[in-house]
Amino acid sequence: MNFDRIKEKLEILADAAKYDVSCSSSGGNRKNKGGLGNSHTAGICHSYTEDGRCISLLKILLTNHCIYDCLYCVSRKSNDIKRAAFTVEEVVDLTMNFYRRNYIEGLFLSSGIFKNADFTMERLVRIAKKLREEHNFNGYIHLKTIPGASDELIREAGLYADRLSINLEIPTESGLKLLAPEKSHQDMIKPMGFIKNALTVYQEERKIFRKTPKFAPAGQSTQMIVGATNETDLKIIHVAKHFYQNYNMKRVYYSGYVPVLEDKNLPSIHAQVPMQRENRLYQADWLMRFYGFDANEILDKNHPFLDLEVDPKLAWALRNREKFPVNINTAPKEMLLRIPGVGVTSVNKILMARKFQKLNLEHLKKMGVATNRAKYFIEFESQNIFNQLIDEQNFRQIIVNGMKSKWQNPFSEQLSLF
Repeated sequence: MNFDRIKEKLEILADAAKYDVSCSSSGGNRKNKGGLGNSHTAGICHSYTEDGRCISLLKILLTNHCIYDCLYCVSRKSNDIKRAAFTVEEVVDLTMNFYRRNYIEGLFLSSGIFKNADFTMERLVRIAKKLREEHNFNGYIHLKTIPGASDELIREAGLYADRLSINLEIPTESGLKLLAPEKSHQDMIKPMGFIKNALTVYQEERKIFRKTPKFAPAGQSTQMIVGATNETDLKIIHVAKHFYQNYNMKRVYYSGYVPVLEDKNLPSIHAQVPMQRENRLYQADWLMRFYGFDANEILDKNHPFLDLEVDPKLAWALRNREKFPVNINTAPKEMLLRIPGVGVTSVNKILMARKFQKLNLEHLKKMGVATNRAKYFIEFESQNIFNQLIDEQNFRQIIVNGMKSKWQNPFSEQLSLF
């Protein structure tokens, strides 16, 4: 094996993979200086399991050669960049060697498309199959499915991978046609439907036949590029809602467009999508998945973009002040979840604790509630927050200022207003 050449390939194909955020890379760069593990080596990223554990993954492309010329993609065929491709055996060897050195706990593998979809997908499947069957590798494997690949190859991929994903790329069909006319949303949506149905079939069969193999036990995910076209945040979260409801997505990821080309159909090469916009979309996504919000509550035609200054839940509360203050000791769970600064874990703690005593602001602080926001929207038997006394403009500014400073007694803050 030519180690210098392998190292060069790894650097090229790990760098090309960084634009895919759907394995939640943390960007860690700690070097191994005598301890266990290493997050500095090229291609290592981090993801999080459902129970909150951070795991390290080898994140690479099989190749950055591609037959498509998508304007938003750094690997498009017309781009003059250094190209590389791993063989199946090279990816398998890299994964096993990194795993044995305790660098990684799994593999995130995507690819540009060379020749055609089936040719590329077949190689991704072979890598996962070799790891599982020949090397008895039981670490996490996340495979990107290739649009246009056959159902049989996708089915086989699901038998070896923990998670399958296919990127929607641009949120709307019209946006995709503008920037990638060779591609179709239908080619991306079709395998999503196949995976959804296969997940159901295998789960039902396992109830009857205990030895039925697992199929993509970590489910499927997708990713949308934000800001390459002119879709509003309202449109983007409605697209996400559609895929959560109709395709049982585990996650929808949002990736702010990184300018890679000067073109009349693209934003200016100097117009970087604010990181805060990407962050706000994830927060809105969280509200839909865990807090009982509908997409139309988070945004509407009068507010089509998320507020970059405050988080989506706080923005909703400011627009719906008539629903507050909420009595922390008597309100139902659904309303507790809508209080800014109160998370799902804190709500469960509140519901349990208030069975035994009346709660006050100090109790909430100990439970992890962000009281610098929550204090304006809650009330207790002996304490009424004063939001109804403040006009809307000042009220917003007071909360924003309060989030930047340590908590103060809200009643002393009330006096200072006058």
